[in-house]
Amino acid sequence: MNPRTHPSPAIEVLPAPDRLASAVAEHVVARAAGAIAAAGRFTLALAGGSTPRAIYSLLAGDGFVRRVEWAQVHVVWGDERCVPPNDARSNYRMAREAFLDRVPIPPDQIHRIRGEEEPHAAASGYERVLRQLLGEDRPGAPAAGLDLVLLGMGEDGHTASLFPGQGAVHETTRWVAAVYVGAAAMWRVTLTPVVINAARNVSFVVSGAGKAERVRQVLEAPYDPALLPSQAIAPSQGRLTWFLDAAAAGRHPPARRRRSDR
Repeated sequence: MNPRTHPSPAIEVLPAPDRLASAVAEHVVARAAGAIAAAGRFTLALAGGSTPRAIYSLLAGDGFVRRVEWAQVHVVWGDERCVPPNDARSNYRMAREAFLDRVPIPPDQIHRIRGEEEPHAAASGYERVLRQLLGEDRPGAPAAGLDLVLLGMGEDGHTASLFPGQGAVHETTRWVAAVYVGAAAMWRVTLTPVVINAARNVSFVVSGAGKAERVRQVLEAPYDPALLPSQAIAPSQGRLTWFLDAAAAGRHPPARRRRSDR
């Protein structure tokens, strides 16, 4: 399926990284309020990396922490490195230190990927966790899509741990896959487009001039997710938003963007 047949994404351009983090934190708060009002819970998939860390720190700070009913929040991860949870490279550890240890989410509602296990076993185990959390509406599809998936994008166009040239970007049945990343010489566990594209909201968060050309290519170049895996992300019934700082938007940003000075 070519996502270019879907409506164009919303594109929010913020003037600086701190404004970007604040805008995305506001986005999380708004999506949480809506989901909890509608269904009594909010399911949030976290991204790894340095840009999300600033968002997580804001959410746990005085300006945001009291605005979310944390007891109704379930947290999952978009991907994880196959390392123990206390490893400095762990996405879980980063989120725990910046965010989760500082907000009152019940521990049994924090669903980490068990990166310390054998990669394929970790992927299968995490898929079972997600199927129990979300249920199945029909073979292969979640009954209740994640309320919000936060994603980053690498300079090679990868997102989560969906890298160029990997088969996982074309997955049609599995929700979670184990992938070997040769450039990093390590295994990772990642959500696949099956579960990401079933989400109600998917939001890319991208910062820095080094990614500007790749952002342009993902949004404007011919559809080729084997080369640009981020192109495979297109929620079938949900909303796709790109949050960019001015540097990532570039001097010649996509024509579809909307500028925000929040």
